[in-house]
Amino acid sequence: MGRPTKYKSEYCEKVVELMSKGMSKNEVAANLGVDQVTLYNWADKHIPFFKAIKRGEQLSLAWWESEGRRSLREKEFNHVLWYMNMKNRHGWRDKQEVTGANGDPIVIKDINAGD
Repeated sequence: MGRPTKYKSEYCEKVVELMSKGMSKNEVAANLGVDQVTLYNWADKHIPFFKAIKRGEQLSLAWWESEGRRSLREKEFNHVLWYMNMKNRHGWRDKQEVTGANGDPIVIKDINAGD
């Protein structure tokens, strides 16, 4: 049967609060006294917790974007470290590729050109 869960509904609010300060899911797990896998398990089993994690991810990204924007003109700002964080934690890429259906290239037709 397994151990009883440590999950509490008030963790939803805590997740949003912590991630709104830029924290990662790993930091949140540490603050809640569990490992990161437990967060994923709770998200699978509790819809409100899943939604809290998703909202937290959005807020964490917004915090990091704001932090970067505010710090751009400061000499001490380590833009490389900030950029690597954005790539590794938030999925930023150097190049964005746009494709059509089934991964095919997008075809743009000039309707005035006449085939």
